[in-house]
Amino acid sequence: MDQLLTVQEAADLMHTSVRFVRRLVAERRIEFVKVGRHVRIRESALIAYVVAGTVAPLTTHNVTRSVA
Repeated sequence: MDQLLTVQEAADLMHTSVRFVRRLVAERRIEFVKVGRHVRIRESALIAYVVAGTVAPLTTHNVTRSVA
């Protein structure tokens, strides 16, 4: 069972502001749970959001060189 995080805890884990996390919730860009009037974010949903936004680094095979 995942731990349910408060908006403040989620912001602390991602090193972002509470406002950013609330915007993610408002725009439905991250999965959340309503407990009464409180918003909670599953730890796995937070990890999934971060993984979905992860960009792989470039390698020498990905870089094309132009000849001047």
